Amino acid sequence: MASLMKKTEQYQALPAKVSQQVLRGLDKNWQSFFAASSEFKSHPDKFLGKPKIPSYKEPNKGRNLLVYTIQALSKVGLRQGLVKLSGTSIALPTRVAERIAEVRIVPKCDCYVIEVIYEKTEQFLAPNEKIAALDLGIDNLMAVTSNQPDFIPLLINGRPLKSLNQFYNQRRAKLQSLLKGNRQSSQKIHRLTRCRNQKVDDYLHQASRYLVNLLVEQEITTLVIGKNDGSKQEVNLGKVNNQKLVTIPHRRLIEMISYQCQLAGIKVIIQEESYTSVANFLNDDPLPVYGETTEKPVFSGKRIKRGLYRTDRGFLCQSDVIGSYNILRKAFPNAFNRYGIEGCVVHLRRINLSK
Repeated sequence: MASLMKKTEQYQALPAKVSQQVLRGLDKNWQSFFAASSEFKSHPDKFLGKPKIPSYKEPNKGRNLLVYTIQALSKVGLRQGLVKLSGTSIALPTRVAERIAEVRIVPKCDCYVIEVIYEKTEQFLAPNEKIAALDLGIDNLMAVTSNQPDFIPLLINGRPLKSLNQFYNQRRAKLQSLLKGNRQSSQKIHRLTRCRNQKVDDYLHQASRYLVNLLVEQEITTLVIGKNDGSKQEVNLGKVNNQKLVTIPHRRLIEMISYQCQLAGIKVIIQEESYTSVANFLNDDPLPVYGETTEKPVFSGKRIKRGLYRTDRGFLCQSDVIGSYNILRKAFPNAFNRYGIEGCVVHLRRINLSK
């Protein structure tokens, strides 16, 4: 394709290496479409809808990701500690010039973001029996537990994110009500969205970094994260709670945690989490997979209100902590055989990150 396009004005408007990356991205999009279409024919239940063909960019306002490989960066600039993109006046100071792999210019709603991708050596941790588990939520962004008897369960506050999303949704609705004609958006809405996304990303980075630092400190080598495929599409908690859950980017948080754990030498397991919020961890209730049995499971405890779980013996426990322990037990049924489970959910810590 490059040989067919290299004489066109669009191809020549960029450095050759960058134009080649654009074409490779296009090829990847088509390959993904063909693969998804084939999978859709065999397993349509895995999709929310029929895969759509890659579409054209809008002629005047359409923007595309640009990738500058190391060959498209100024060698002189790198020796001077600068990331200078060929054919542009963009130059950024860097302290990792010798490890840079590529630079991306990513179009956002009202700006461009420059991402510098560099190589970093992964750490190695000798495998052990120390396991942690993570239950993602709204008011409590993360409930963290472990099979280690000296690990105090902790809840990382998610209310700042909920408050931020509430303000964003209200402000966006107000700005949309002021639009005239058939307009769907405006510069003010784009700016509001960008600011919201930046603040959300910052909070998720703080939360994921705090978690990974804690795991390294505790010498935990395996992390289990509870997640159900399609959970946000299928959730029905009422209009208000649906909006709160869907606007919390749990997938983005999982990505941040996963790559930071990889660098730290910690193995990450994504665990299906059906029934983990209603099973009694202290009684070792069964944890079936939703839809794989026709019998309705019976549990020895129940959630009596938001955030509170009562066991059959009358013990009151924090429900997200119970869910996190069950996620761990579902992935590793024998994880608590060595130390037992008595007293696991008696104490907990609440963590408030800086805003």
